[in-house]
Amino acid sequence: MTNKSVYSRVLLKLSGESLSGKDGKGIDPNRADAIAKRVVAIHELGVELAIVIGAGNLWRGAQGLDRGMDRTTADHMGMLGTVMNSLALMDAIERAGVNTRVQTAVDMRAVAEPYIRRRAIRHLEKGRVVIFGAGTGNPYFSTDTAAALRAVEIGAEMVIKATKVDGVYDSDPEKNKDAKKIQKLSYIESINLGLKFMDTTAITLCMENDLPILVLNFWEEDDLQNAMLGEKVGTVISNGSKA
Repeated sequence: MTNKSVYSRVLLKLSGESLSGKDGKGIDPNRADAIAKRVVAIHELGVELAIVIGAGNLWRGAQGLDRGMDRTTADHMGMLGTVMNSLALMDAIERAGVNTRVQTAVDMRAVAEPYIRRRAIRHLEKGRVVIFGAGTGNPYFSTDTAAALRAVEIGAEMVIKATKVDGVYDSDPEKNKDAKKIQKLSYIESINLGLKFMDTTAITLCMENDLPILVLNFWEEDDLQNAMLGEKVGTVISNGSKA
């Protein structure tokens, strides 16, 4: 086994809850440091890494919608939440020794760079981690879709969907002890089976651009690093020609 990644550039999709404490809310600095440790480990393998993180630890649009809030307003609040998470993660990664940039789809130059595709690619080529905040900048689109879009735009070889389970199962393993793990899936199979690891828009975008998705347990020791080294980890969703 080589100690160099088989992938040159990947995009890591994290949930907002990955930054939260035990109650699933807020930003826990210890969790940020734990994420940074894993990021540094794959950065040291030579991977050019971009990140998209959600905001579920700070705000869920459904909370507002249930009370009659306008959908666009609720989504804009979520975008701002992703920027807060992005800044917290940037700080943790930089303290761990890797230069990091946050780019946002909603212009807020006082705190982050605006998203400019060529600038993002240049940062990656210089060995910096790039975190994309504020989703796509548009309401009605999830951070899953933002991750797929940015991955395509920067020429990533794979989207890694970080979860707390070790892949995709045919039913919820937390509710069904007989749930079976699926090693490989096509995009169409994952949509037809109604598996909820990623939203349909994001999966379709990956399918149309032949971009593999890897679903893995981010918190399992060394799984992310092993995946970058080419070991079979998690579940791969692709058209069969890659991954």
